[in-house]
Amino acid sequence: MSLLGVTLVSGAALLVGYRFYGRLLARLLKLDPGAVTPAVELRDDVDYVPIDPKFLITQHFSAIAAAGPIVGPILAAAMFGWLPALLWVVFGSILVGGVHDLTCLVASVRHKARSIAEVIREYMTQRSYVLFLAFIWIAIIYVVVAFTDIVAGSFVGTQTLENGRVVLGGGIATSSLLYLALPVLMALLMRYGRVPLSVATAIFLPLVGVAIWVGQYIPLDLAKLLGISDADAQRVWDVLLLAYCFVASVVPMWLLLQPRGHLGGFFLFFALAGGLLGVLFGGHAVEYPAFTSLVFHSPKGEGVPLFPILFITVACGACSGFHSIVASGTTSKQLRREPDAVPVGYGAMLAEGMVAVVSIACVMMVSQAAARPLMGKPNFIYAQGLASFLEVIHVPESFGVSFALLAFTTFVYDTLDVSTRLGRYILQELLGWRGRGGRFISTAVTAGVPLFFVTRKVLDAAGNPIPAWRVFWSLFGASNQLLAALALVGVTVWLLRTARARWVWAVTGLPAAFMYVMSMWALLSFIRAGFFAEGWTVKLPGDPVPWVALILVALALLVLVEAVRVLAWGRRAAPGAGPARKCPT
Repeated sequence: MSLLGVTLVSGAALLVGYRFYGRLLARLLKLDPGAVTPAVELRDDVDYVPIDPKFLITQHFSAIAAAGPIVGPILAAAMFGWLPALLWVVFGSILVGGVHDLTCLVASVRHKARSIAEVIREYMTQRSYVLFLAFIWIAIIYVVVAFTDIVAGSFVGTQTLENGRVVLGGGIATSSLLYLALPVLMALLMRYGRVPLSVATAIFLPLVGVAIWVGQYIPLDLAKLLGISDADAQRVWDVLLLAYCFVASVVPMWLLLQPRGHLGGFFLFFALAGGLLGVLFGGHAVEYPAFTSLVFHSPKGEGVPLFPILFITVACGACSGFHSIVASGTTSKQLRREPDAVPVGYGAMLAEGMVAVVSIACVMMVSQAAARPLMGKPNFIYAQGLASFLEVIHVPESFGVSFALLAFTTFVYDTLDVSTRLGRYILQELLGWRGRGGRFISTAVTAGVPLFFVTRKVLDAAGNPIPAWRVFWSLFGASNQLLAALALVGVTVWLLRTARARWVWAVTGLPAAFMYVMSMWALLSFIRAGFFAEGWTVKLPGDPVPWVALILVALALLVLVEAVRVLAWGRRAAPGAGPARKCPT
């Protein structure tokens, strides 16, 4: 089958899933157009603001679809072949990820737009709430670790294209810094110059294109400037990016996050549209094998099994626990009508699945021999693939690669900003740190813990340095997927105690069980590899991965025990269980 055929079939499957399964979910959840949502009832035009769904979809999509649906699908397709990754993306997003996002959003809307953790506290126990928050915070740490180091890797070294042109990592760094400065100027112009959003967008969006172009001519190459290796320069960028996370988490949202997210949304759609145009009209053939092996052998000689690693490597794009935090944290406070939850929650997840399909297509169009040297650089595989697609509309390859790498970096900025801010909220809630001091300390801890991991020197068996993101990506994927499983467990408890219908077991119960088993299986394999590397003799590892995996397994087991206890004992349903009250007529 051609690249075009595979993509069209995948897109059609996602559309059919949205059309039929999305409608079924709306009927099962009894989404009521006459219900008063928190955005309407508690409207303050600061946090609670009812928004037209076509605008809310863009905002929600930009928040959830960061670099995850690019990195994970590319890694999985390169390891096991494109077919297993593609099947998990399509069916996972329809039956698992979309269900997870929609039900978490509806659960939050039905409970005054409170977080999914607070919904769990209401229907389970206070202990469940604390355990769930602790789990979320640890998962967030590894989101920050993985994506910080991936972006830092884009800012060093060079990439030689097939036509001989060279794309400088320092040039991407320059473009990235210019890109971060533009939203701040845009915000100041809008706030103090009273410039309308449409005019500001018309001014600053072309300037982003200028930043992409000019970056390659004034590269910020830290390796040359500081006289250090690329690996050391990458660690310096790690530190600088985490400093950015600290600043972005404490400055007013209007100054950086909101205007940058607005500009970043255009990046997301441009990248997706460019990829689809290339697939449709580029005439590219499928060269990569559909299936390679049930066990991928890494360059270090380690065997990586398809089960369960596929399902934690492809996190965003098929299912992501991070989405539950976004859906119940900000999106639920802006949902105008309950039925809007289907296009916003379910539809955006399926759109993210399409981003993952385009990412997999970037692997499908290259040979296995050409892809292997870049397996440690999924961002460059994506950039080269997207640049090839953009050639259909006569975009020069070097500019296309720079655009794709900056787009990739932009997606990651969204994740880093939101993750650090959410990590600060969680620490303040868990430890009771209030006021300005609590805000700064909790932010420093949330950004400082990843600093420990990204600055560690990790070597492979041959003594070569390994980027931090490659060490912790599997841990990030497993914790993210287990977070999704725990959120689905909480939603299942809520629905069983309110809807009291058998369909709950099939719709949310089975996805919860599947994600729980796959994630725990992966974490237990990390624990076994770390603590029992020499048979059944216990050896305390120096590697932090098995230790963190052990903590996550313990937290997940305790949350599951709490859920079983609540369902078995039939604790009386708490108030606020039903749908929102009707709008007055």
